[in-house]
Amino acid sequence: MSRIALLAAATLMAGPSFAAAPSVSEAFGNTLVSTYPDGRTAKLWLKPDGAYTAQGRRGDPSSGHWKLKHDKLCLSQSHPFPAPFSYCTAVPAHGLNEAWPAKAVTGEAIKVHLVKGAD
Repeated sequence: MSRIALLAAATLMAGPSFAAAPSVSEAFGNTLVSTYPDGRTAKLWLKPDGAYTAQGRRGDPSSGHWKLKHDKLCLSQSHPFPAPFSYCTAVPAHGLNEAWPAKAVTGEAIKVHLVKGAD
């Protein structure tokens, strides 16, 4: 899997707390933005039909499918090529309307927030 595509998809939803019945519906029609320590951002767009598109912090596009498994959002990349695994990360208990700290797949600390609109 492209490291950039994996970063875009994998880093956008991690949070320290868990929801009993998580929801990502706040993300539909909006943009989840991850900000890295160097100031660059990655973007993730979830669609209600289970599809997603993403743009990595280096601008590389990717897409695939998402689903909720218990308290986690799981992303499976289809493009630019199918990933042989899914990446699952916690959905914050407070919902997506507040920023939350997360870790990138590389271990870097990032900050994730929801931006109104699908820019």
